[in-house]
Amino acid sequence: MSGLFGIVSKDNCSQTLLYGTDYHSHLGTEYGGMATLGDHFYRHIHNISQGQFKSKFYEDLRTMAGNKGIGAISDSDEQPIFLHSKFGAFCIVTAGLIENKDELVKGLLKKGASFSEVSKGRVNVTELIAKLIVEGEDLIDGIEKMFDVIEGSCSLLILSEDGVYAARDRMGYTSLTIGRRDDDWAVASETCSFANLGFDIVKQLNPGEIVLINNTGLVPHRPGHGCKQICTFLWIYTGFPASTYEGINVETVRERCGRALAKKDKDMEVDVVAGVPDSGTAHAIGYAMESGKPYRRPLIKYTPGYGRSYTPPSQDTRDFIAKMKLVPIRDIIAGNKVVICEDSIVRGTQLKNFTVNKLWGCGATEVHIRPACPPLMFPCKFCLSTRTIHELAARKAIRALEGKDIDDVSEYIDEKSEKYEKMVKWIERDLEVTTLRYQTIDDMIDAIGLSREKLCLYCWTGKCPARSLREPARAPAQKTRAQAFSGSGK
Repeated sequence: MSGLFGIVSKDNCSQTLLYGTDYHSHLGTEYGGMATLGDHFYRHIHNISQGQFKSKFYEDLRTMAGNKGIGAISDSDEQPIFLHSKFGAFCIVTAGLIENKDELVKGLLKKGASFSEVSKGRVNVTELIAKLIVEGEDLIDGIEKMFDVIEGSCSLLILSEDGVYAARDRMGYTSLTIGRRDDDWAVASETCSFANLGFDIVKQLNPGEIVLINNTGLVPHRPGHGCKQICTFLWIYTGFPASTYEGINVETVRERCGRALAKKDKDMEVDVVAGVPDSGTAHAIGYAMESGKPYRRPLIKYTPGYGRSYTPPSQDTRDFIAKMKLVPIRDIIAGNKVVICEDSIVRGTQLKNFTVNKLWGCGATEVHIRPACPPLMFPCKFCLSTRTIHELAARKAIRALEGKDIDDVSEYIDEKSEKYEKMVKWIERDLEVTTLRYQTIDDMIDAIGLSREKLCLYCWTGKCPARSLREPARAPAQKTRAQAFSGSGK
C-alpha cells in the first residue's frame, strides 16, 4: 500500500508537503517522492529503504518552491511521475494495485505509446495510469476512462496548473480525505497527517469521486457514489492509530478487537498481556482492559528506524527487520504465562522465529497467540501485499492436511467446521505455541462498526463485488463546478 498527500496553499507549501507526506511513512518502504509547482515543476524522488523520509528530503526543500504540491510514500514504484501531455504538463501519484497491468501495457504499446519509467524489467504502474488518463478528452474524462479499464484499485492525485486533482478508487478500497487550514487545503490518505499541521477534516471523498483543490477552495467534478468496499486491513494493521476512515478511528477499533478476543478467553489464566509492536499494541490494550490482566511490554521495538516487517518486497529484508526490531525483556518474560496479541498471521515464519522463540528463550512458561483477524486465505487483489497463496500460513496448513493444494477452501473459512479447527491446530503446532485462537469475521466486523457489505473482506473470504458493481455507471459532471466548499465543510 502507498500513501498520498497533496496541498494547495496561499504561501510556499514545500515544508507542509514534506511533513504531510512523511506522516504516511508507515504505508511504504521503497520510495518517497514530492513535486511542487511554482514558476515551474520541482520534483525529487529518493529510495527510502535504508533511510527515513525526512532525512532524505530535508535538503531538497531548498530547491523546491510553489504554492501547490503532491507527495507519495510508495511500496513499489518511483513516483511522482512527470508527463507532458495534450492537457499540458502534470505530475501524478497513485495508490493501489492494477491486476491487469500487463494487458493494459500491451494495449498502449500497440497504439504507439512508450514507457520511460522502467525498472527491474517492469513498467512503472504510476506511469501506466498517467498514459491511460491522457487517452481521455480531458483530465476528468481520462480518470474515468482509466477507472473503466483497470482491474484492481487506484486512488490518485494530479498536480497541474489548475491545482491538485484528487480521485478516490471507484470502490473506495483506499481512502482520501480533504482537510482545511484557514485558506490552505490538503488531501491525504491518512488523516493522522492533519492534526499536527493544523488541518481540520472537511470531508472524505466518496468512491469514484473526483475533486479539484485550487486557490478558491474545493471544486467538485464528479460526485462519486455510495457503493464502497473499503479495505478492512486498514483498521486491523495498515493504518496509523491516529487515523480515521469513514469516521471510525483505528486505535479504538483495535481496542475493540482486543476486547472481543479476551471475551473468548474468559477461563484462561495468564500473567502478562502484550502486543507485537506497533500495530499489535492497541489490540493487546483492549485485551487487557477486558480481561483485567496486566498489560506489559516484554517485547520492545527499537526505534522507528526499523519499519514494518510486512511491507518490504524481499523475504530476506522482512526477516532481517523482524529479527532486529524487537528486543525482549527477560525480567518480564521469565516464569510468566504470556498472551500475545498480533494484528494478523500472514506467513507465520516471522512470528515463530523472531517473536515466539524469543519468548521461549527468555523463560516464558506459556505462550498464547491471539491474532486480531481471521486466517488470511487469499492474496490481496487491490493493494500490494502478500502476492501468492503459497506464502500464507493457513494455506500451508491446508496443503499439509489435504496432501495437496485445493481450490475450494470454504470449509476451512468456516470457524465452526471441523476442518477449520484442524487447520488452526496445525498452525498452532507449527508456531510451537501453547494455544492459538483467531478473531472471527463477525467479531472483526463488529469491532469496526460498518456493515459487512461496506468492507472488503477478500483476504479472508475470497469474495469481492461482481465486475458490474465494481464499475458503476459514470456520474454526470456536477453543475456547480465553480462553487467551492465553505470552511464549515457543509
